[in-house]
Parts: sequence; structure tokens; C-alpha cells
Amino acid sequence: MAVRQPARLVDGMPILGPFAENWENVKKFKVRPDDLLIATYPKSGTTWMSEIVDLVMNEGDNERTKRGAIHDRVPFLEFAVPQIPTGTETLDASESPRVIKTHLPVHLLPKEFWEKNCKMIYAARNGKDVLVSYYHFYRMAIVHPEPGTWEEFFDTFLEGQVAFGSWAAHVKGWWQIRNQRNILYLFYEDLLEDPKREIRKVVKYLGKKLPEEVIEKISQQTSFQAMKENKLTNYTTIPTNVMDHSVSPFMRKGVCGDWKNQLTVAQNEAFDAYYEREMSDSDLTFRFQS
Repeated sequence: MAVRQPARLVDGMPILGPFAENWENVKKFKVRPDDLLIATYPKSGTTWMSEIVDLVMNEGDNERTKRGAIHDRVPFLEFAVPQIPTGTETLDASESPRVIKTHLPVHLLPKEFWEKNCKMIYAARNGKDVLVSYYHFYRMAIVHPEPGTWEEFFDTFLEGQVAFGSWAAHVKGWWQIRNQRNILYLFYEDLLEDPKREIRKVVKYLGKKLPEEVIEKISQQTSFQAMKENKLTNYTTIPTNVMDHSVSPFMRKGVCGDWKNQLTVAQNEAFDAYYEREMSDSDLTFRFQS
């Protein structure tokens, strides 16, 4: 069994121990003008958005999306695990146009992304469901520190001491600059409610024109059930010493409101107080149930 490493601080942000080793290469990453960035806080629909974008870029041709697992088609910028190429190495060797995934808060994104005026899609999800999903992800993804008990993880999350820091600061940071930087800011809950409507936003943002039957096809191929059963999107190709699906599947439920099955009444009240406090300076709002 792989040994879990404690989180480490880089530029004031907690990050996974192995990821910290490659931090300098992330900071000086060479950006190309036609790079497309998908940014999210962890467990906010990153893989879902990655698959949608890859299908839109390939005009719904699912044969093209079979060229590799989603984490190979949309490399993770900060990724670094021993004996596996880092995200920066994979991206440096990738042909343009590249689609890049990141969990970085807006202030730690390599400056070249702004200088090269890259297109960016940010996907946000309500914090209660993120918290629950992140806890189960910590449990199964061995590269994370020990999550501790659910009660301990709940406190760690609200304190912003989990990998990639504060959820509230992350979603607010990207929200605040979305207009001046032409960022397409989408919500997980909206994608659940009307996938085709949100896919059309992605199509328009990327300057594509796709017929309605292709939008329908992309919607079906990126449904939770379809992606859960697809070995190229469900992360079952990852070695078990990195992700242990017997503990919890990578794609667990994909719903809105699962937090009701995990948070106690007291925890829900504590989260509501956190939310009110942290979001009081922003017009950003979330739906916590469908």
C-alpha cells in the first residue's frame, strides 16, 4: 500500500505532497495562445466538463474520444506522482490545441494564461456536495493525506486546509474576474438540470456550430451513467495504489443534494454559517438541492 503524504503549503495554498515537488515547473509552465483551460475546485464536475469539451472540440465524434483516457486527453496541470509523467511533462509533449485541467485558485494560475488571453471554462458546484464528494475522494485516492474521520474532515474543509485551499475563496476568485477575462462560468447544478442548454453554452463559447442531433449525442454520452460505465472516463484504468475503487468509486453519485445523507443537523448549521460569512461579499449564489 502506498504511503500517504501530508499536505504541503505552496505559495500559501495546501497541496498534495507529491504535487508540491513539481510546483516550480507549474509556475513556469509554457502556455500557448490556443490552450483551453478547464478550471474547477476539486469534485465540481471536472471530468464531466472535460469530456463535454473534448466531444465539442471533436464535433461529437466519440471515436476520437476513444484515443485515450480522459486524464490523457485533458492533462492535469499540477499532477505529479512518482514513476508517472507529471502534468507539465505530458502537456509539454502534447500537440496543440491543448485542453488543460487545473484546480488552481485564480491568483496562483501561471501568469502566461492571462498574457496569452487563453479561453477558460470554470465549473462550480455547491459546497455541501463538494465537501461530501471530496471526503470520499480523499478516502479512495491514496495520493491525498489521511482524511481522518468525517467529523475531522468536515472541520478541515471549513478551515480551508484541504488540498487547493478554501472552496469559498476558489469559487469567488474565479467569479470576480469572469467578465473582464471572458471566462465561461458554469454550474454543476445547471448541468444536471438541463445538460443540452449548458452544452450549447460551451459550443458557442468555443466558436463551434453543432447541429442539435450532435448536441443530443454529446448529452447522452456525457450522462453520469454513461461516464460511470466508460472505462475511459471512470478512472478505473488508474493503478489501485493511486486510486482504490473498492473504498469508493471515483464516480460515486453525480447528484445534487447528497449532502443530506452525510451532514448532521449541527454540521449543516455550521456550514450555513460558514457560507453566510464567506459569501457575504459576493453576488455569487448556489443551489443546494435540485
